Amino acid sequence: MDLGWLIPWEFSPALVIAFIASGVLFVRGTRVHRVGAARQILFWCGFVLLYLSLHTRIDYYAERLFFAHRLQHLVLHHLGPLLIMGAYAGQVMRAGLPMRARIWLRDFRGTPGGRAVKAVLTNKYWVPFLFVFLVVVWLIPTVQFYSMLDWRLYRLMNWSVVISGFMYWNLILDRRPSPPAVMSPGARILSPVITMVPQMVVGAVITFTEYDLYPVFDLCGRAIPGMSAVTDQAIGGLTMWVLAGFIEVFGLLFALATLMRLSGKHRLPDKRNRGGAGRQRPAALGA
Repeated sequence: MDLGWLIPWEFSPALVIAFIASGVLFVRGTRVHRVGAARQILFWCGFVLLYLSLHTRIDYYAERLFFAHRLQHLVLHHLGPLLIMGAYAGQVMRAGLPMRARIWLRDFRGTPGGRAVKAVLTNKYWVPFLFVFLVVVWLIPTVQFYSMLDWRLYRLMNWSVVISGFMYWNLILDRRPSPPAVMSPGARILSPVITMVPQMVVGAVITFTEYDLYPVFDLCGRAIPGMSAVTDQAIGGLTMWVLAGFIEVFGLLFALATLMRLSGKHRLPDKRNRGGAGRQRPAALGA
């Protein structure tokens, strides 16, 4: 194995610190909560995949091959966040914080500012929209051109899809009934169907376009000289069309399993009873 692949193409101290801090918090949290082997495997697989995609030689190829760029974003936007959120790492990492930080976080969540932040990060309409928007907008040829040439836009692009991925899968993989979960079990099944359609359409358009949409990869120097721009583009479009859709189907199946589990345990809300209670409440108060 050539360990040269692990050398960062563009070293980022902030990224290294973020990964070290996340890993340490997770390990500390496992000493507080009982975290099964399956959850730990999911977390570390997602953790490693994100690091490899962001801070190794892979980043070089993502800047010089369109299909490598789409594979990178498949990990950053879909697979990595899906695995980490499937491990329910948030509660574990929160338990790994020092006690003073945990108390501050608890108090902050009760403030108007904390509630506003939570409302933005977990809004059931805004988050799915952002999840799709941040895939599509960076694929607009003009936007893609400048984001690949400006390192600040390039890092903004990569981190924006990572963060939106965490926000989205946090909602879809929630195993609780609603409330307290933001989305109902049925909406968690429907949402991946809705979000995958525009991504698959864009992927199909890119796949079947017979001219070069992204000349920036030739400008930067395509990493595989013998590969034509249209072939590179078609493979990248298929990656978005097929592989990304497959991962969203997995999220859909997980949400379906959650619905069946909650139904089997009779933990789904009874709308008829809830409505009846609501109608009877004024009479009870009047009495």
